[in-house]
Amino acid sequence: MRALIYLERGIHSVTVKMPVIRTLSKVAKQALLNPGCGCQPITVAVRTISFSPRQVTSDASFHSVSFSETDHPKVLITGGLGQLGVGLAKRLRKRFGNKNVILSDIRKPPSHVFYSGPFIYSDILDYKNLREIVVNNRITWLVHYSALLSAVGEANVSLARDVNITGLHNILDIAAEHGLRLFVPSTIGAFGPTSPRNPTPDLCVQRPRTIYGVSKVHAELMGEYYHHRYGLDFRCLRYPGIISADSQPGGGTTDYAVAIFHDAVKTGKFECNLKPDTRLPMMYIEDCLRATVEMMEAPADTLSMRTYNINAMSFTPEELAQEVQKQLPDLEVTYDIDQVRQAIADSWPMNFDDSNARNDWGWKHDYDLPELVQTMLNYIGSDSRIAQTN
Repeated sequence: MRALIYLERGIHSVTVKMPVIRTLSKVAKQALLNPGCGCQPITVAVRTISFSPRQVTSDASFHSVSFSETDHPKVLITGGLGQLGVGLAKRLRKRFGNKNVILSDIRKPPSHVFYSGPFIYSDILDYKNLREIVVNNRITWLVHYSALLSAVGEANVSLARDVNITGLHNILDIAAEHGLRLFVPSTIGAFGPTSPRNPTPDLCVQRPRTIYGVSKVHAELMGEYYHHRYGLDFRCLRYPGIISADSQPGGGTTDYAVAIFHDAVKTGKFECNLKPDTRLPMMYIEDCLRATVEMMEAPADTLSMRTYNINAMSFTPEELAQEVQKQLPDLEVTYDIDQVRQAIADSWPMNFDDSNARNDWGWKHDYDLPELVQTMLNYIGSDSRIAQTN
């Protein structure tokens, strides 16, 4: 007679406690030593039980997988088709090799992205699928870009809560269980009207009034908790408004600073949805991507905190328009204030204090406002001329 006993943890199953395992093992041992009725000894097969933060024991501890300097990390980027994912993948593939960086999203990628390197369908709300991707591809770094932005989040709070908070919990559990180095971006939106605004330090009162901002504060605190509780190598940068030429505005409050360049080149007219004197911190995408890679590569002993402000410049819509008009004097700028976005912007920092990032791991930006404007107009103008030629 053979009896097979399997102990297995399912994603939604009831947790198997260690005392239960000890009891079963004791019974199995007694059965092996004292088989009854002259039967053959009972064979007991026990499947190994692993524990994640979803079912932690009191002495659980997790640590990042280490790799030598000659090895390359295997990187998974969630939300990879957003403003930052494709650019970061390109930069990391150049550094670590094409096959070592996997983009993922729930949308169909354009052809040039799909054929540029590995791409996987991944829904961050599907815990099992995410876990399989990490295991099957031997992921060691995880960059979590999936999120609904500020204005879009206010229009669909329940979806923003699911994506920005529930999705984050899945990512944290998987990263801790498999010893990943995890990067989750935060934002100027993590601050609120009671935060000091000019400048805003790394540590201060944070009381955001958007679901986007609340979810980012939640991410910062949960990541820091997992670092101290489980040894998770969590790293986070608070991005200012990010400006890039190769992506369209995606529902963020700072998107006016991208739209002005497209409209200036295409129509010569721009209507801004923020007041002309609304000052916000901004950064060109190349600085943002470089900062992300530098933060991920920084030795752990150089990091005095897990979440840092980073900044490059701070300007108003009026100042940006004036700089663009130096290159395109005929640009017409008007203002039609979006009250929702204006209220969000008025609760955000006017300027970031990023001195800790500059002191701890050597952060330094390359692009100020004049360089930003010239670069954006060159890029978009070139694309426009190519389109007209075609």
